[in-house]
Amino acid sequence: MSKELILKYGARLMVIFMVIPLHEFAHAWSANKMGDPTPKAQNRLNVNPFNHIDPIGGFMLLVAGFGWGRPVQVNPNYFKKPRKGMALSAAAGPIANLIVAYIGVILYKVLASFFYANGTDVLYWLTVLMYYFTSINLGLAIFNLIPIPPLDGSKILRYFTSYNFDRKIQQYSFYISIGFIVLVLSGLLDTPLNWLNEKFFWIMDKLSFWVDPLMQGIAK
Repeated sequence: MSKELILKYGARLMVIFMVIPLHEFAHAWSANKMGDPTPKAQNRLNVNPFNHIDPIGGFMLLVAGFGWGRPVQVNPNYFKKPRKGMALSAAAGPIANLIVAYIGVILYKVLASFFYANGTDVLYWLTVLMYYFTSINLGLAIFNLIPIPPLDGSKILRYFTSYNFDRKIQQYSFYISIGFIVLVLSGLLDTPLNWLNEKFFWIMDKLSFWVDPLMQGIAK
């Protein structure tokens, strides 16, 4: 097994044990803040990996590069505005991924700057590891924002749709989910998702513009 492949699996393990818990905690925290006691009652207001990792979802992320955590149960009846509350609590997960990805880009730039200044193997592999870590986080955020049940994007979409539309989606949700799984496994989504991943990475790079001149003065 090559070093790069080992680092890719290492980055996936980091995401499984560090970021999936944070993603699910973000759902739980936002729902709790809006008045839903369900996540707290189910002990989801923490980042303990064992409270958030779904065995199958974690295994899929490790071997295939995409997966999921154990869904946080949310009761919209506790929200003042149920549709808005569901949308906000759903959006919290991908937002957490994007925040972690932004931190990852910063660390990637810092490590890359030290590598270019010193050129050690350790710095090179740490830089590669952080690149994979950031890319996976962006991929998870983008994937979860797809408006297909049961992904977070479907709950966000419902804020902008009618109850009649919701009933139609619910009626055919099983077939929609099966069709989506087939589409994912077929690889037809790889090209557009990879394109979006590159664009989001570019955006993160631009948003962390301040790191480059800073590191030019430090990493000499």
